[in-house]
Amino acid sequence: MSDNLLTLSGVHTHIGAYHILHGVDLAVPRGQLTMLLGRNGAGKTTTLRTIMGLWRASQGRIVFNGQDITALPTPQIAGLGVAYVPENMGIFADLTVKENMVLAARGARNASAIDQERLQWIFSLFPAVEKFWNHPAGKLSGGQKQMLAVSRAIVEPRELLIIDEPSKGLAPAIINNMIDAFGQLKAKGVTILLVEQNINFAKRLGDTVAVMDNGVVVHAGAMKELAENEELQHSLLGLAL
Repeated sequence: MSDNLLTLSGVHTHIGAYHILHGVDLAVPRGQLTMLLGRNGAGKTTTLRTIMGLWRASQGRIVFNGQDITALPTPQIAGLGVAYVPENMGIFADLTVKENMVLAARGARNASAIDQERLQWIFSLFPAVEKFWNHPAGKLSGGQKQMLAVSRAIVEPRELLIIDEPSKGLAPAIINNMIDAFGQLKAKGVTILLVEQNINFAKRLGDTVAVMDNGVVVHAGAMKELAENEELQHSLLGLAL
C-alpha cells in the first residue's frame, strides 16, 4: 500500500462559470500532518471541499486509501473514515453540545452509547466540551465552538481528519490546546490535512507542507525546510514565517 493515504492528481474544479482549481497535485502521507498553505483565494478551501465531494472535480483523480473517490457522494466519503471540519465549523447551534456529539457518533442513539473511553479522552483534550455538555452549542464562544467541531470530527475513529483554519480567531491559550490535541491525534496514527493561516501553528505541527497559488500547488516538501528558508517563504507566501 502507498505511503500516501490521500492523493490528488491533476484535479480541476469549476464552480458555476468560475474555474477555481487548475490541476492540483497533492499527496498526504499516511500518519503525518500535512499543512496546506497559501494566500487568501489560492484555492485551499476549494481543494478541501472537492476532496469531500461537496464540490465535484471536473477533471483529475482523487484516491483515498487506494480507492478512487473522485465521483463518490459526500456521505460515502465520510463513511470511508474521513472527517471534515469546515471553516464555519458546521455545528448545530440550536442543539446542545451533547446532542451535537450524539449526532456525530453515527452508531449512537444517545450519549451513553458513545464510546465512553473515547469520550473521556476528548474531555481531557477539550475540557470545555464536558463543562458545557448540556448547553446550547450556539451559546459557546468561538474557541469553544471550534473545540466542539473538532470533538465531533474525532468522536469516532477516523483515518483522515481534514480541518479548515482551526486556529482562526482563537486566543493563544486555546491555540496551544488545539496544537496539543492534534499532536495526540497524530500519535494515535490519524492522518491530518490542515489549512492554516497561523504560521506558528503550522511550524509547530506540520510534517509536510503544500503551498497553493492561483489554484495549483506551487511547492511541496518538508515543513521544516520551508520554516528554515526565509527566501522560500517570501517567494511563496510573501512573508517570513
